[in-house]
Amino acid sequence: MDNHELRAIAARALALVDLTNLKDDCTPQQIDALCAKAVTPYGHTAAICIWPRFITRARSLLGPESPVRIATVVNFPSGALKLEDVLAETREAIADGADEIDLVIPYRAFVAGDEAAVTAMVEAVRAACHAPVRLKTILETGEIKDTGLIRRASELAIAAGADFIKTSTGKVAVNATLEAADIMLQAIRDSRKKVGFKPAGGISSVADAGLYLSLADTIMGEDWVMPSTFRFGASGLLDDVLAVLSGGRSTADNTGY
Repeated sequence: MDNHELRAIAARALALVDLTNLKDDCTPQQIDALCAKAVTPYGHTAAICIWPRFITRARSLLGPESPVRIATVVNFPSGALKLEDVLAETREAIADGADEIDLVIPYRAFVAGDEAAVTAMVEAVRAACHAPVRLKTILETGEIKDTGLIRRASELAIAAGADFIKTSTGKVAVNATLEAADIMLQAIRDSRKKVGFKPAGGISSVADAGLYLSLADTIMGEDWVMPSTFRFGASGLLDDVLAVLSGGRSTADNTGY
């Protein structure tokens, strides 16, 4: 991939990044740095994605008019909380200033055959996310594994009102893969609904991002990808994007260009 191609992908990817810090030991100072990093000389990321306990701090730092959205996680990462607890998390996060809720579906119950658990949780959290709050549903595809089940989980989340379907928490052994992305994007296409897609976990280079963008372009059409329909959940991708845009070398590429 040449310099021009990499720069074009980097410029495109920047506005699609949900800049993430969901480390267990994340500190308030790291949230301060994340908020600052989300606004770059080349434009801003779509969002930051942080633990609920930091929403108030991030909102005060970004201010009410910031174009950078605040996303947070609920039922995370286990997907195993009771529905009433997930709803409490969601309502508190929105009250604190979250713009987007990334919900882990009860994927273990789903794999065990309980489709109704997925529908009930997504519908209930959807009802708590009053416009303009967006709901992203994390399927945890690396744990679901089976391609047919990934397709079915996508269909259930879409039917229950998800604004986005997202691959992964980033907390398990297998996170975003092109195979899962292909299945999920086809489910979105076939639903004929305005639903977005978010690959998350392990996407750290512009070249990797380009593979997902190319797949989305192929399945959904070249005018489909935008921040309202596509996000990258990533902690390291922005560093590579900025390295490429600044005219340096990709941090994932030792050959330079």
